Amino acid sequence: MAKMTMVQALNLALQQEMEKDDSVIVLGEDVGVDGGVFRVTDGLIDRFGAERVLDTPLAENGIVGMSIGMAIYGLKPVCEIQFSGFSYQNFHQIENHAARLRWRSRGRYHVPMVLRTPYGGGVRALEHHSESREAYWAHMPGMKTVIPSGPRNARGLLVSAMRDPDPVIFYESKALYRAFREEVPEEEETVPIGQPRIVREGKDLTMIAYGAMMRPTLAAAATLKDKIGAEAEVIDLLTVSPLDDELFVTSVLKTGRALIVHEAPRSFGPGAEIATRLMEKAFYYLEAPIERVTGYDIIIPLFSREKAYFPNEQRILRAARKALRN
Repeated sequence: MAKMTMVQALNLALQQEMEKDDSVIVLGEDVGVDGGVFRVTDGLIDRFGAERVLDTPLAENGIVGMSIGMAIYGLKPVCEIQFSGFSYQNFHQIENHAARLRWRSRGRYHVPMVLRTPYGGGVRALEHHSESREAYWAHMPGMKTVIPSGPRNARGLLVSAMRDPDPVIFYESKALYRAFREEVPEEEETVPIGQPRIVREGKDLTMIAYGAMMRPTLAAAATLKDKIGAEAEVIDLLTVSPLDDELFVTSVLKTGRALIVHEAPRSFGPGAEIATRLMEKAFYYLEAPIERVTGYDIIIPLFSREKAYFPNEQRILRAARKALRN
């Protein structure tokens, strides 16, 4: 196994799948000659040529519309939108066509495409470059929304997304692109879409997070153990939609307490849906109110105040101690 950053692991997934399947096409702004704004597609045009790695105009609506057409006719496009804040320009194409075509055609057509896009803050970027709007896509029937938390599961999830018969929104945290390295096997590996994982076992509190929020959540869980001896069980969702609630409901049936962490704004965020599922399926087992640690209901601040917006270890610890006191 080689130790890779998330950027390198994603590049490996694209490279290996393109070698295996000639129908996989990569397209987007600067994905070819420049290798993508974060270099995720670096070197692909040299290996596969300009017919399979397409540099497009600066037109997100056109990129996605072309991807939908490709997918209908048997290709497997992987389109890159440079920043998730730019993807609103292609919302019409995704909502009206990509997400609906299987239903509209009664299964005659499907749209096997992946929309990759960096999301979230942590790299001192501007407002349209730093948002976490996964709730938009998760609310859309017909779509899958995937958010990896590290190099290895990013590689495995991207392979699964490229093989999925339906459209997948693939959110990549910019803050994690080069944050750390992880051993990634050279041989093929997939991570199933729609299956969360327990990454730390415990019995006193269930902590649920995903994406960039996994690192402060795991750090808080370790501190709880060191400081007060509490054993938190930490669950990485990996997929926001479809949301498989069996694992975290089972965990809360055991611990009796839940804490949800996400970078997105609090109101109407993914945490609200998770909390609702727990209320519906584990209400009589709860020994304390469900806690949420999230971004605030504001436009993400510019980089001088960016850190104050994000959930961090201290905010997570305060919420965890509150849950454990009840």
